[in-house]
Amino acid sequence: MIILAATPIGNLGDASRRLIEVLEEAPVVAAEDTRTAQRLFAGLGIANRPRLIAMHDHNERQKAAELVELAREQDLVVLTDAGMPTVSDPGYGLVSAAAEAGVTVTAIPGPSAVLTALAVAGLPTDRFTFEGFVARKPGERRRALTALAAEPRTMVFFEAPTRVAQTLGDMASAFGQDRRAAVCRELTKLHEEVARGTLAELTAWAEEGVRGELVIVVAGAVAGDVSPEDALAQVQAMVASGTRLKEAAAEVAAHTGHSSRDLYQAALAARG
Repeated sequence: MIILAATPIGNLGDASRRLIEVLEEAPVVAAEDTRTAQRLFAGLGIANRPRLIAMHDHNERQKAAELVELAREQDLVVLTDAGMPTVSDPGYGLVSAAAEAGVTVTAIPGPSAVLTALAVAGLPTDRFTFEGFVARKPGERRRALTALAAEPRTMVFFEAPTRVAQTLGDMASAFGQDRRAAVCRELTKLHEEVARGTLAELTAWAEEGVRGELVIVVAGAVAGDVSPEDALAQVQAMVASGTRLKEAAAEVAAHTGHSSRDLYQAALAARG
């Protein structure tokens, strides 16, 4: 059987009794980073020394078949560096292969950066969408955010501290300067911080420098939420990243309800 084990995202005190019991008996552990797994065992006071197998983004596809066959005979615990395996972490490929091969997969629920950030952000929680890590390349990031401009659900993103200011700025261009958001930093850790405000305010805050693990939570769009000015800014951002003006106007129009022709003409006029 494959056991997906959720691990603390910061505070080791969040480890469940069930997690500790499973790790104390685990014969084999597939870990995103074996050194991190060893530190987790030490931090939780677990004396068990299972066989450790590295399974990460770069080798999961190659390792999946071997690990599935191993799990037919004995329990295989899957650990990532923090949180639940498969959620913006390795594990999906293994679970998919196990399901196809008829090998049982279960999970030990536990800490989640996504749900923790959503809970403390102060934004609607009744409906939300998890978007994972934002694209690193500026053009891809702007196109992806533009496609989400009219998304009515609260959105949750992961981001690295070195890119958070740029990403918040791109979000302000795509969603509007006044869209409400929260940046949740170092969740469950000693220096936990939740910065709330508009995307414009948070962009200015992040430009001063941010450290630690981050989750960005952004309010969903309200009908008619994207002004003509913000829609034009989205078109201009897409054009700046390499999209043809006609295509950019059409895509933004599809997500905001504004006229493609009007956006096209406005962008031409703005060029002077």
